[in-house]
Amino acid sequence: MRTVDFYGTLGPGCAKNHILTSMFQQGMTGLRLNLSHGMLKDNANIIYLARNAASRTGCDTKLLIDLQGPELRVGDFSGIRKLRTDSCVILGMRGIPVPSPVLTAARPGMVLLMDDGKIKLKVVSQGSGQLVCHVERGGDLAPRKSITMPEGSVRLPVLTQADMRNLSDASSYGVTGVMLPFVRSREDVLELRKTLRQKGVGHIRVLAKIENREGMERLADFIQDVDEVVIARGDLGNAMPLWELPAAQDRIAKTCRMADVPFMVVTQMLDSMEHRPVPTRAEVSDIYRAVAEGASSLMLTGETAAGEYPVESMAYLVKTANASWEYLKRNC
Repeated sequence: MRTVDFYGTLGPGCAKNHILTSMFQQGMTGLRLNLSHGMLKDNANIIYLARNAASRTGCDTKLLIDLQGPELRVGDFSGIRKLRTDSCVILGMRGIPVPSPVLTAARPGMVLLMDDGKIKLKVVSQGSGQLVCHVERGGDLAPRKSITMPEGSVRLPVLTQADMRNLSDASSYGVTGVMLPFVRSREDVLELRKTLRQKGVGHIRVLAKIENREGMERLADFIQDVDEVVIARGDLGNAMPLWELPAAQDRIAKTCRMADVPFMVVTQMLDSMEHRPVPTRAEVSDIYRAVAEGASSLMLTGETAAGEYPVESMAYLVKTANASWEYLKRNC
């Protein structure tokens, strides 16, 4: 019988023993820890709570760590920056801190997307260690939010120093899988595999996140080198017009099925449930589609990490996926 794994993301929204216990009781089979904003050792308490909850419900604890990887992020600053549509903003020197590769690679006319595409900037001028940008779509910007350059290419190391330290601690915290962001080539995967072996944790599963066109185009080159492919629709949706994303998901899923490699679908599965106890009809239909395409895993992110209804979100994810599978088993 086909089985599907259901992952929740750890965060303040579910950081209580009774909430995590209820999530496991609803059918959750694994957990993700996003290390873009912190270190593995800094999350020792919530990992302990998760393991305790899993033990109480008789579940094994599958723990995935999502590495920083070659991802561009806004730097640290105090408070929230309110970026108003049609205003101008400075990035870099005397403005919002951004990585130096962004300042080097950006050109006038280029688009920059921040916070998973919620904020859209267009570069007006470049020089003197800064970018002057026009805010085409405003919003509230917090520190450490993502930056993507759909029209540009920035080459960054596969693993950051923080990633290396987290991988050294992986065994101590019972990590079972590593999610590598922005996989671009077979070399990226092999470098992670080599590092895991060097640190004595070569048995840990490798999950390749497809988050840009380059990764999607080269998937066939490295698909046999990974244990699971992750269709990471957040940044993948920033790398192309959103209306192209459904076809991209279908294309990746088809490649995985042909190669007999499992794949996960993630990002905004039940996004409205961060603040509502019931999902939209479109969201439950999205879950059905992922199951019909053959997904081996489904994951919630903000819904459980920061949402108001983590238990209800997990219940809807599991029940919708299971009902979808029962229907497909009978009719397809």
